[in-house]
Amino acid sequence: MAKLLYSASTSTDGFIAGVGGDMSWLTPYLGPNPTMDDVAARTGALLVGRRTFGGDDPYRDLPGEGEAFGGGWDGPQFVLTHHPPADPVPGVTFVSDLATAVAQARAAAGDGYVNVLGADVARQCLAAGLLDEVLVSVVPVLLGDGVRLFDHPGGSTVRLEPVGVTQAPPVTNIWLRVVR
Repeated sequence: MAKLLYSASTSTDGFIAGVGGDMSWLTPYLGPNPTMDDVAARTGALLVGRRTFGGDDPYRDLPGEGEAFGGGWDGPQFVLTHHPPADPVPGVTFVSDLATAVAQARAAAGDGYVNVLGADVARQCLAAGLLDEVLVSVVPVLLGDGVRLFDHPGGSTVRLEPVGVTQAPPVTNIWLRVVR
């Protein structure tokens, strides 16, 4: 069965997007990253939050704009939302509840990963006991404010077990397993 992997680039102070979902902070740090290339190759489906799906693109005005992993991946996408767009989007399925979205994404992914994109969807997957792994690409910049990698005020501690660390200067990739 497909594993659920939450992957995100994060500033050193823990933000995956700037204020208002701004992703332009990440653009100067986009570059070769063999770990992320491996993740893209092993990903069978995406499970994406609505804000992430419709949000700012760090590849704006670059090749790969509007495409997953900047054009480095192609496949089925499942967007968790209560407000799907009026017009269908090719290759994208809009789903209103987490359990259905995860089941459909897992079925589509086969033996690959379901790559979870979006902090809120990742938080929901963790709360439901569905998330298996976390991969954070730590970028050497301090944003000071924005969308946190993980935000659950008053929530319980989530234990993670290190799987590996790689570097693709200037980014450090930290791969972790969720301890159940």
